[in-house]
Amino acid sequence: MNPDDLLAKVKYKPDNVSHLIPNEDICKNCKNRVCEYICPAKVYEWDKEKEKLQVIFENCLECGACRISCPYKAINWSYPKATKGITFKNS
Repeated sequence: MNPDDLLAKVKYKPDNVSHLIPNEDICKNCKNRVCEYICPAKVYEWDKEKEKLQVIFENCLECGACRISCPYKAINWSYPKATKGITFKNS
């Protein structure tokens, strides 16, 4: 099963405030941007024009891969507030 099929089985109840806060100064100087590739939900995208990491936190699967893989520990990661975030459906 491919990741897109799995993502279709997820239900989100996003908060109105991001639980993923990148350090903009560190991210601006990052050469690899591992977060863009490691995230299965494609939460991170580098905006070349704004020179800023865009975070689509509403899609976060709360796996923590971005936090673990960032060599600079530049992502302040926490779980969303109670009753917010991801709910996995039964398949």
